[in-house]
Amino acid sequence: MPMSDPRYESYMGLGPKRIAHWEHWSDPDAATYITGIDYYEQPRSCMLRLNELYPFLELGAPASDDPLPKLDEQRDQGKGRWGHEYRDHWQQEEAAKRFGSLEEMLRFSPLEQGDFTGWRVVVDGDYSSEEVIYERFRSQFPEEWGDKAPEKNSSAAVGFYNTMFMWPLLVFGYENFLSICLKPEFDRIMEEFAEINRRVFRAFARLPVNFVICHDDIVLSNGPVCSPKWMRKHIFPRYEEFWSILKSAGKEVIFMVDGGVDAFADDIMACGARGIISEPFTNYKALARKYENCFIAGEGDNRVLMRNNPAEIRAMVESMVETGRMSGGYMMCIGNHIPFNVPGEAVKRYLDLSVELAYR
Repeated sequence: MPMSDPRYESYMGLGPKRIAHWEHWSDPDAATYITGIDYYEQPRSCMLRLNELYPFLELGAPASDDPLPKLDEQRDQGKGRWGHEYRDHWQQEEAAKRFGSLEEMLRFSPLEQGDFTGWRVVVDGDYSSEEVIYERFRSQFPEEWGDKAPEKNSSAAVGFYNTMFMWPLLVFGYENFLSICLKPEFDRIMEEFAEINRRVFRAFARLPVNFVICHDDIVLSNGPVCSPKWMRKHIFPRYEEFWSILKSAGKEVIFMVDGGVDAFADDIMACGARGIISEPFTNYKALARKYENCFIAGEGDNRVLMRNNPAEIRAMVESMVETGRMSGGYMMCIGNHIPFNVPGEAVKRYLDLSVELAYR
């Protein structure tokens, strides 16, 4: 049976000779610098050309070349920039508007709410039943795929942002969540969010994918948000349950998390993840040594790119390649993102060095 794409091989720890990439990209100015095509004037052509120059990127491209508003033409500039535009809201402000008090939050019923359309919980939508969820996500894939990925060796995947921890954080807001998460009444709320996610993962088990990318920002750059005791009560048992639903349907789990995940990496792997994509605060060489050919990505550091020192960028890429040779599941990835303010010259140098060096 022929092997499939390098992303599939990497997810499964099969060690493709060229080390594959998974990049978090929102740097239109770098795309313009590298391609010579103004992203704002011809966004689709710009991104298609970028993928032409570096096929391993596989970045998304806008649907058309309709010009985009330049930054100085965008009206609301008060919420900070993301990629080619300014945000139109702060999620935490949105969360604060929903409830009048902490007591009201503790009375909230996620199951009674059911429909989170317009709530700005990243993956907005109706979660009132498994079938409603299934139909919404199934529409993202070609009808002719039926109920299976197009090939066994396909990297077809679905992602979910609110694997468990993100639900209360996004619904209540970060500070409010931390203010109420130790209250006895909070146990019921977490169980109701868990019931919503049972519907989600039962629906995902039916989708024509081989992988489910589960996101939860359970750590900060310096370690856990909540204590191991709290996590092992409210979060990890649910991961094990949800992921067992997926695995029984033949799907693998990729766990995505911001921050430094070392404190919880063993828990995540024990719950059934195939591997972890995180940020450079995580010790990837330790993961590669402990879990043979597990999937890992995110070792690259945008702070190195920001300094734009050629020798430092080369040293970073060489270190990443060293880890890639330790694990057949390793992917090149600037784990803390390639945002709009990373110099195009530095991004190009990183990509060119990857072309030169990123081989097993």
